[in-house]
Amino acid sequence: MATMTKAVKKESRCRKYAPDVVKPTDKELAKLGEEDAELLLRAMTEPVEYVDHPTFRNRGTEKTLFGEDAESFNKSMGQFVPMPAIVTDLESVGHISMTTLTTGQEQLLFQRFNFARCKVYRILKDNKGKSLAPDEMRSLMVWFKIANAARAQIVQANLPLVLAMAKRTKLTGVDYAELISEGNMALLRSVDKFDCSRGFKFSTYGCRAILKSFSRVAIRSSRYRSRFPTEFDPAMEKSDFIEQKRQGVEDGCVDELRSILTENLADLSEVEKKVIRARFALDAADSEQARPMTLEQVGEIIGVTKERVRQIQNKALEKLRQTLEDSVLAA
Repeated sequence: MATMTKAVKKESRCRKYAPDVVKPTDKELAKLGEEDAELLLRAMTEPVEYVDHPTFRNRGTEKTLFGEDAESFNKSMGQFVPMPAIVTDLESVGHISMTTLTTGQEQLLFQRFNFARCKVYRILKDNKGKSLAPDEMRSLMVWFKIANAARAQIVQANLPLVLAMAKRTKLTGVDYAELISEGNMALLRSVDKFDCSRGFKFSTYGCRAILKSFSRVAIRSSRYRSRFPTEFDPAMEKSDFIEQKRQGVEDGCVDELRSILTENLADLSEVEKKVIRARFALDAADSEQARPMTLEQVGEIIGVTKERVRQIQNKALEKLRQTLEDSVLAA
């Protein structure tokens, strides 16, 4: 019988936990500053995760990772003592030529980051369903701040990866700002998931995640263009309801006027009807292309002056107005 080989998948070291501790009272929060109180609530409510490392269970790990500062962390009484920066000569974040971390510096920084998150994880998990003692509350705040500071250092050192990948990626029809935003989010997620114990540089893992996020942006943009193939046209956003309604009223009035003239409901003379039809082009087949005659042109047709045409027109319009008012009242 043929033997089957199975690929052994390396066990994930990522540990996750949703906090379930009793929140402090308003009186306890009042003892802290507004900023620290908000930070404590975040630490006690936000899901926590960390990437485990074999050295985290060894004695003396704190001193190995943080040196003499480890003692100040435990005695800080909730006041954050800034973690010593590994790289102190970082240039502007926007520069691609920014000083990069060496492999040793990067591994140490990630171990500090995950060790601090591990401390938060253990404090919350050990007090599931219970209230935190004052010393545990202070310790939770300290390690939560240390984790955030380490994360900020890692992100700052690797932020140029997003710009470098964006310049190398040739995507058409994708907003550059959206591309950078999605890449930054991918970088943040990569920092949280990266396992430095596997021996790879973070840039290898981070660049792959950033490029995948760019692919998602391209797919999303392509799907959007397939649904909305035309560009935005402001004229299409403006309603012409009022114009259409006004045009409908005008057309209705013209039709009614033609009906009155045809049936001579206003008792107009032949000269008056001829003047009205010529002045308002009511005999034209296409009312949109109809050209009303001037008073002088109408006068030449019926053999009178333009002033006499005006008088005939005004008298006929008065009869038509009276007929229209009577029809409205009758309705």
